[in-house]
Amino acid sequence: MFDMMKMMGKMKEVQAKMKEAQDRLGDIQVSAESGAGMVKATVNGKKELISLDIDKDIVKPEDAEMMKDLIVAAVNKALAEVDIKAKEEMKKSTEGIIPNIPGLDLTGMF
Repeated sequence: MFDMMKMMGKMKEVQAKMKEAQDRLGDIQVSAESGAGMVKATVNGKKELISLDIDKDIVKPEDAEMMKDLIVAAVNKALAEVDIKAKEEMKKSTEGIIPNIPGLDLTGMF
């Protein structure tokens, strides 16, 4: 028989674990580069740009368009990689509490 009180207790536990995991996302850092290392972007698990390094050789007014493209590429690559790590962290936090159901993604629920 379905035990509603037990289920509610589990949901509170899941919610607490998800909050803990979300709090740890700021500690996750991923760096990515573009232009053979001319631009390097570092983001955290909260999808915030925390560092941007630009090779001094490309800081020329005539290279502004190329520099913009390299910055966008590096930031987007870092954000994509940190998204994967953040999902892994959230999944780890709910391991053993929520059954592993393929396609069930609760990371946006809390």
